This record gives sequence, structure tokens and C-alpha cells, in this order.
Amino acid sequence: MSALALDIGNYSIKAVSARPGKKPVVERALEMLNPLGVTIPNDDVQSEKLSQFLTTFFTDNNLPKNDVRLSLPESVVSTKVIEIPPLNDAELASAIGWQAEQHIPIPLEELSLEYEVLYRPGRKEKNLPMRVLMIGVRKEIINKYLNVFLDMGVEPKILETQAVSILRALQFTPDDLSTLVVNLGASTMSMFIVAAGEMKFVFSTLSGGSLLTKSLAQSINLEEAQAEQYKRTYGLNEAQFQGKVREALLPSTDTLIAEMMKAIQFYAHNQAQDQIKRVLLAGGSASLPGLVEYVTQKLGVEVLVSAPFATSTGEIPTENQPSFSVCMGLIMREA
Repeated sequence: MSALALDIGNYSIKAVSARPGKKPVVERALEMLNPLGVTIPNDDVQSEKLSQFLTTFFTDNNLPKNDVRLSLPESVVSTKVIEIPPLNDAELASAIGWQAEQHIPIPLEELSLEYEVLYRPGRKEKNLPMRVLMIGVRKEIINKYLNVFLDMGVEPKILETQAVSILRALQFTPDDLSTLVVNLGASTMSMFIVAAGEMKFVFSTLSGGSLLTKSLAQSINLEEAQAEQYKRTYGLNEAQFQGKVREALLPSTDTLIAEMMKAIQFYAHNQAQDQIKRVLLAGGSASLPGLVEYVTQKLGVEVLVSAPFATSTGEIPTENQPSFSVCMGLIMREA
């Protein structure tokens, strides 16, 4: 049976219909502008408008409704990896509320919490802590988001964060290099570090592809829609448009790279025995012409672009594949 993965961003909505699993069979991959410019509705009016728009989107594209999978942007999520003394499952279940109070800045009565044991030492591994991934979201936010779909007569089966989806889509193994994954969205840039195949830290900043677009629009006096097109077409390629687009984009690009460097330095400070050896770009802005070369030059490490369709077959899109990283991670999750 087909599943539908949705990644609703402030700039665009990505959707992938596929037969799910570790090797998905893609039926359709769609991306279209989000005319409302919101992911999580702020009020009933926005909720109704988003629901109406998505209803038309589903109908016009004949999208499946039985297995709908959704992502939550990192900007509304608090994600922490903690180290605690080894506990069994029952002990952890009793202690997790107290741990959430210490690490997640949301009152317990307002908190929806999920957690997963990343590592539990064996009996012979004395004095080693266990590692637990905790993800907290305000219940109000989840209810607002889910109500958009319930009003459409759609009951989503899966709701998870973008970082978790992307991690699954990229299929890290314990043998992979320690990597900074950067999801370049329109309004936010979320980052997480993966070492030995395990998520270590998650960072998020309210800067993204729209920062580049606005800088370009102001610099060469363009409407934002035209600036967006120029950005996607010419990017940081100095041989195009007399290098004027590149010159206008560089200050904002450097701002984003400075955030990547902070994440790398934070990890180096906290994990002296390891260092980031690779950066992997995902999200819609990852395909910006010349970006990989420029980030490589600035950070001095290998820089790659995500390939979320690597294990897929079927109707795979030929353009802007990194923007579907979240959707493919959702599709690859076992029901």
C-alpha cells in the first residue's frame, strides 16, 4: 500500500508518494510553493486556510490518505542527547520526566515527550553511561498541526522531527566519518552531528535560504520572487551574471557558514577525541550552484550533497533531490 510523506516548509511543500520501506518504490515526488508561508498555524484562520489548501493539493494530485506521514520543523522542537547512568527500561521510564525537566525548556504539563535509547553499555562495560535521545514538543503545537489534517478527514500515522527523518534517509553506519548534517530550509537552518552512526548534537538557527534571497533582492534591487529565481539559477557561480549574484550572496552565505563552524567547534570542544571530517548538505538550498565548493573552501573539510533517493526505484525526480530528504526519511520508516 502506498504511503504519503509531507514536508511542509514556509517556502514550499514537498510530498512523496511511494511504497514504503528501506528501498522505497517512488510513485510521485512533488514540490510546490506554500502560498500561506506558514508550517504550524498560529490561529484558527491560518489553520482553516492551510487545511483548505492541502485538501485541494491532495485532490488535484490524487494523493493517498490512508498512510500519511508528517515532519515537524526543528524550530518548534527541543532535541537533546543526554548521558546518564545505565538504567533498565522500567527505571528509565520512571526517570525520564525528571531528566526532561533538567534538559528541555518546556513545562512537563505542556510537554509531549518521546525518547529512545541510543546506547546502553553491556554488563562488562563498567563505568560507561547510557545515551538517550529526548525529543520534546509543546502539546499545543502538535494539536494545531494535527488538527489541520483531521479537519481534512486525514488521520496521520507518523509524526517525527526533520532531523530524525533525515538521519534515516541518509543511512549512516557506524563506520562512516563523523559528519555535520546541515538541513538548509527557507527560514531555518538545522544541523546535527552524526558520529559512529549515532546522532550526537542538534542545533537550529533562524537563518536559511530566505536570508540569501532577501540579501540578493536588496543588493541588486529585485522583487523577492525574481531574486529567488536568480539565486537558484546563478548561485555562487562567479562566471554567471558577471558574478554579481555571487557577490550579493556571499555575506549571507558567510553568516550561515559561521553557524556551521560554531557547531563544528562545539563538537570539538565536547568530544576532544573526535573531530568533524565531513559536512553533508540537505534541504532546498543545498543545490545552490557553487555552494559545495565555497563551503569546502571555507571549512576545509569534505562537503557533499544528500542523495535521499540512493536506494529508491520508480519515478525519481531529476532536480533538487536534496529538498526531499525529509520526505524520503519518512517513507523509509517501518510502519
